[in-house]
Amino acid sequence: QVQLVESGGGSVQAGGSLRLSCAASGITGSSYCMGWFRQAPGKEREGVAHIDRDGRTRYADSVKGRFTISQDNTKNTLYLQLNSLKPEDTAMYYCAARPRRPYDGTCSSSGYWGQGTQVTVSS
Repeated sequence: QVQLVESGGGSVQAGGSLRLSCAASGITGSSYCMGWFRQAPGKEREGVAHIDRDGRTRYADSVKGRFTISQDNTKNTLYLQLNSLKPEDTAMYYCAARPRRPYDGTCSSSGYWGQGTQVTVSS
């Protein structure tokens, strides 16, 4: 059974930092597109940071230069380092794992989600 468990969220002041973790079980991380999404109340879920098929990292413009995504395959854990946090970063952050299509290695449109970890940034 695939399970993704996020942790590391909390409440911080603007300019502070947090490190989110996503412990994955039931999957091999290298066979999945791993990434982070977030959703604020009343807003759509948006992609924040992802690791593509070549191991390169990609970020939403709103977090570029402030957030860093990384993956430890030996621990099967995904991380998101959040620095220079802003109030607008306040959201529920979700870890996602989407299977790579065997024929081209691209990410499928559906996959697995964790339950999320709340990040709250005060001004």
